[in-house]
Amino acid sequence: MEQRHLGRTGLRVSRLGLGTLNWARDTGEQDAAEQLKTFWEAGGTLVDTADIYADGGAEYLLGRLLEGLVPRQDLVIATKAGSVLAADRRVDGSRRHLLAALDASLTRLGTDHVDLWQLHSFDPGTPLEETLQALDQAVATGRARYVGVSNFSGWQLAKAATWQLAAPGVRTALASTQMEYSLLQRGVEREVLPAARDLGLGLLPSSPLGRGVLTAKYRHATPADSRGASEHLAPFVAPYLDEAASRVVDAVATAADGLAVTPLHVALAWVRDRPGVSAPILGARTAQQLRASLSVEALSLPDEIRRALDDVSAPVHHYPDHDWSTL
Repeated sequence: MEQRHLGRTGLRVSRLGLGTLNWARDTGEQDAAEQLKTFWEAGGTLVDTADIYADGGAEYLLGRLLEGLVPRQDLVIATKAGSVLAADRRVDGSRRHLLAALDASLTRLGTDHVDLWQLHSFDPGTPLEETLQALDQAVATGRARYVGVSNFSGWQLAKAATWQLAAPGVRTALASTQMEYSLLQRGVEREVLPAARDLGLGLLPSSPLGRGVLTAKYRHATPADSRGASEHLAPFVAPYLDEAASRVVDAVATAADGLAVTPLHVALAWVRDRPGVSAPILGARTAQQLRASLSVEALSLPDEIRRALDDVSAPVHHYPDHDWSTL
């Protein structure tokens, strides 16, 4: 698999990443092991997780698999901290919480460092400089090699990245930002992606297949074994089952027919090759689904198809960004 630099850093990652959101919940140890081995054998290196996935279960499962299935040095392990599952709080960016969360992640993962440590969300209740100092300390102590953010708006991202570059003392520049990005969700193109490109951060798109809708499996009905039919995941899929999304899915399916590939391949190739993207994160539930996604490696969309998909999925821009051209 082709390797790319993560933003303007020296870190190289596979241009497709493996997500573990479903691990230890919908995906058990045997299926997770098959996914990880399939990914590694295809040349994949970037594995993304978080301390709250399955309440730590995803990290623990990944750590178990690293003991003998795949060499730790062959992977770029990325995890996140900052989100909390408390009744009165959803994010904690305090230095106390973040560094304790990192230590707990390292224990579950069975490693002395992560390659990329990411803030899961912006915390308006904690001074940003305190949050960012935790990132610096993680790198300075060797517990993290690189740092990034996730789910930051454009101004939050710009403020954080600028602070890291301008503040006195030894500072660790941000390497990446992770945001949802697909043909059905192009909101990051307004401010987040332009900021990331200007500041030298690599974008790691989550849900690159529009929460599964861009595979076209929901065109006529909701499959019984799909996320859309799952009690706890149906609300996650529902926003992308409207008429506007249907037009985009139809266009993806038409392009796929013309190229003799699947809609999955077309949608994934589109987001993988967008300017500023380092590696979309694949959230497969099974190894079979993962193999289908990994087989996109050889596909590059013809310019005319890419432009047609750009047009049919174009978000509506209003003042003040209606005249912006970011890509």
